[in-house]
Amino acid sequence: MMADDPLTEGPDPNSKPVGRAQGIYGSAGQNELALIMAMNFDFTDGIYNGSCISLLGKNPAMNPVREMPIVGGTGLFRFARGYAIAQTYWLDVTTGDAIVGYNVTVAH
Repeated sequence: MMADDPLTEGPDPNSKPVGRAQGIYGSAGQNELALIMAMNFDFTDGIYNGSCISLLGKNPAMNPVREMPIVGGTGLFRFARGYAIAQTYWLDVTTGDAIVGYNVTVAH
């Protein structure tokens, strides 16, 4: 699947947009619902405008909280390394739509 989703300050869909979450993901688990994700958090607002953070890793989607690696970035995040803690706030299993929060810690 391809993704080009709004990146907002908080989990409320009406919170301030700060960029786009763009990338790809696909099934990665035989015994669990897991995704392999290659995702860029592309910032379009504020001091990070034009910069991005790159995430690459396995997302065991049914775990309430999961950790994935940050493997790089561009602009102000050039040479970024770190981790993202993901938490699902809302999921519609019929459509696959979800609101996921990412708490990202990076050194750059």
